[in-house]
Amino acid sequence: MLITEIARKAQVSPATVSRAINQPQIVAPGSLARIRAVMDQHNYVPAPINHRRGPKPRLSDQRRIGVWFVGAKRNSPSLNWFQDQLLQAQSNSARYRVDLRLLFSNTADDLPAGIAQEKLDGLIIQGMEPSPACLAKLRSLPNVWFMTRRSSTYPGDFVEPNNEENGRLAADHLLAKGHKIVAVISPDPEYSAVHRRVKAFLARATEIGLTPHSLLGKSNPGVSYLEIAPTHNESATLVSALLKTTPRATGLYIPVDHFCGSFFRALREAGLKPERDFDAILGNYNPIIYQNLDYQPAVIDINLSTLVRQVVDHLFWRIENPLAPGRIGITISPSILPPRTNGQNLS
Repeated sequence: MLITEIARKAQVSPATVSRAINQPQIVAPGSLARIRAVMDQHNYVPAPINHRRGPKPRLSDQRRIGVWFVGAKRNSPSLNWFQDQLLQAQSNSARYRVDLRLLFSNTADDLPAGIAQEKLDGLIIQGMEPSPACLAKLRSLPNVWFMTRRSSTYPGDFVEPNNEENGRLAADHLLAKGHKIVAVISPDPEYSAVHRRVKAFLARATEIGLTPHSLLGKSNPGVSYLEIAPTHNESATLVSALLKTTPRATGLYIPVDHFCGSFFRALREAGLKPERDFDAILGNYNPIIYQNLDYQPAVIDINLSTLVRQVVDHLFWRIENPLAPGRIGITISPSILPPRTNGQNLS
């Protein structure tokens, strides 16, 4: 039985199942009880680490890698997702049992002291793009850029979601649902993932004969996008702009999901009902956000677990091949998950 199946039946995330197996003391009692009940029901007993299939790295071979969150406060709960995903990967393969160090800096101009102190084998960079001066200091340390805010001139290797495919999938989905007038809506136009998804959505919508509108909020220069707290006023402003589209857009693409709870509430306050007045598709699937929505539309899963495994794998390769020339970029395709209806869980 796979961890993802246990998670679906227990109504938790796969990372929570992984923690229940490896660190049960940190799992909420209710969640732990549901997970163990599912395991018992299916006679699932996780094997000890040293009895699991696959290669077993010696302790001396364990990589010490860092994840540098650029533009984030230390120990922010919103950044636990990387550790959660790595725990999930570790439960399935001993390859990912790394010695992980989390590093933080408030700005893109500050290099964390821990990079030198921790004697890292390699570094994953996430958040704001580091300044050229910081990048110059990292030339001797294998590193890979991960997911967000990479500029087209970023000089190093990178692993990220395929944001262009995300936007195209959304346009095709709304066409299949019968919508002719569509809109892409987001409060974060300067966020590189949003910019790329919006551009691809508008181009694809036009190509397949839809009438697209772009409803974007104000720019937020200098924001890291690692920690975002959208206000309800932003959502109300975007709904007001939606109501002014003529004819009004009925197919909505929301490239990021951190504000969709507030946005759907603003739609209700304006008298609009899902599946009557509009259909939506989200460009990102965060289980915690999604399962707390009262309207749970179709959603594009960027396949975060695959992304995390891929960035670790590529960092391992770069550690083993530090002098390999060129910049290597890897993108991971997303997939569409259907809307949740009648209390069903996404799998």
